[in-house]
Amino acid sequence: MLLWILLPFFLTIALLYFYLKFYCGWGSLFREEYVQPPRPLVTDKRTRDKVLKQAFSQDNIPPNLDAIVIGSGIGGLSAAAALAKAGKRVLVLEQHDQAGGSCHTFQEHGYEFDVGVHYVGQMHEGGMFRVIMDQLTDGQLQWNRLGDQYDSIIIGHKVFKIYAGKCEFPDTLKKQFPGEEEAIDKFVTLMKTVVRHIPLLAMLKMIPQYLALFLLKSGLLHRLSPVFQLAESSHQDVVGRLTSNKELQTVFSYLFYGVPPNDSSFMINSLLLHHYKRGAWYPRGGSSEIAFHMIPVIKRAGGTVLVRAPVTRILYNNGRATGVAVQRNHKEISIYAPVVISDAGIFNTYERLLPPEVKNTPEVESLLSSLQYGMGCFLVFVGIQGTSDELNLKSTNLWIYSDSDLNSIMEKFPSLEWEEVCEQLPLMFITFPSAKDPTYSQRHPGHSCMTLLTMAPYNWFQQWSGQKPRHRGEDYHSMKMKLAEHMVKRAIKEFPQLQDKIEYMEAATPVSNEYYLRAPKGSMYGAEQNCSRYKCEIITKTRPQTVVQGLYFTGQDVFSSGVAGAVHGGLICASAVLNKILYIDLLMLKRRIKRRIKQRCS
Repeated sequence: MLLWILLPFFLTIALLYFYLKFYCGWGSLFREEYVQPPRPLVTDKRTRDKVLKQAFSQDNIPPNLDAIVIGSGIGGLSAAAALAKAGKRVLVLEQHDQAGGSCHTFQEHGYEFDVGVHYVGQMHEGGMFRVIMDQLTDGQLQWNRLGDQYDSIIIGHKVFKIYAGKCEFPDTLKKQFPGEEEAIDKFVTLMKTVVRHIPLLAMLKMIPQYLALFLLKSGLLHRLSPVFQLAESSHQDVVGRLTSNKELQTVFSYLFYGVPPNDSSFMINSLLLHHYKRGAWYPRGGSSEIAFHMIPVIKRAGGTVLVRAPVTRILYNNGRATGVAVQRNHKEISIYAPVVISDAGIFNTYERLLPPEVKNTPEVESLLSSLQYGMGCFLVFVGIQGTSDELNLKSTNLWIYSDSDLNSIMEKFPSLEWEEVCEQLPLMFITFPSAKDPTYSQRHPGHSCMTLLTMAPYNWFQQWSGQKPRHRGEDYHSMKMKLAEHMVKRAIKEFPQLQDKIEYMEAATPVSNEYYLRAPKGSMYGAEQNCSRYKCEIITKTRPQTVVQGLYFTGQDVFSSGVAGAVHGGLICASAVLNKILYIDLLMLKRRIKRRIKQRCS
């Protein structure tokens, strides 16, 4: 009996082993010696612009390209950098006037603001994500660790605090929720199960699709690991079985991305919490440092990153992608390469960049019908007189919920009247980038900044879609600034020292994200991160390979949202292009680094 139970497991392992051994090779693209001592922070604008704002021209296109990447978000840059490590000449094309996607920053009135990176986890020495980012930036990207208490959650009138640390995370929760010790322990155990088995989800996207579908339809997949059942389970169902305490359920679900707990995957929510379990970090020098240090890796292999290069279509011939067309001065410029990688997302790629006959194929229609556009975001950027130290601003992020029923809050949110949204503000996020980056006060003396965020359905601002910024009229400006002012007022309630210190304020709506990031319907987190997206059948289909030969996907829609999700999407994409499982190299490197750390500490 035991043999029959274990047989599917060993059969699956054997299949994976032979696939890796005979089709993917082992290699060593990533090595410790590639990580060099960090050079001084570059603050000169002209020097930075040469890297981040190299404008498109035909003269700047490298010859004999191996690949073209559409979009310079971190998913596109990570795929390009990984390919560059393999000696591939890659051209990255960005429609905006600077590279980086959601990792770029902008400056106004002496203030600098990030647009999408608020904090990143797993950057401790020897951590897998730290190893990955060090390799993709030659170790030049430096990180500042936030304080141990990196998040606070306000639910109604109560405040709960989240602390970093393997033991501190559950222990401090237990102190705040006496009597819920068993529920917290069970949650942590489930979270560990997800983390230990998550490589299998990535593997499902890297093995041949016919093999993945065989494992799924034969029932072997769910026997192989509980992570696939947890991926398909709603977060609310799982935590609801652990505890009836609504406030604790909210704390287990507090990292919102537009999906209520009863429609979000437990796997994704638990991954997000675990991502920060060892602490939270922020890039020294701001989030634009990510692109600034990835681009030289791409250039060293003969590639480059060009901005103001809007790709209008993917060149398509006899079922194969042969290159891209770039709109320039009212004409198209064709650029050819054997591989095209899209960081523009599944919807943009299939609906805008390819011929209708591709979108209308049964396979693509089935995939698109299984996915939804993600919820949009509303951001407020606030410039404040005085340094973070002078104003006693901390690196701790603040999440605010009007009550503990997140499902009700998020489900009712889109249907609220505009006045109700402004007055109630059911959910909001507050962060101080200047308090997270010790170089901010050096680069912008006497200044600090705050970013506020809430969710915003696209239809609130849809009538201004397609119009350029600063040309959308007074009604648009008044509408967005009314919400922005209410959000700032709410923030001042928590931080009264900001009263009369605010010097600059600007707001970005879903149509702003649509314009600057080409995020369809303002969905800057990619396709909706709901339960249906993480059904095993959809997991196997949202892979880098597409129905078009030579065309690949990278970024958030391949794996999951956020910085880490997009980077893993890039690595999975590069693995497909190179026909090589890059994670093998990374795992071996991580083990060597761990041994070195252990020897150093002994």
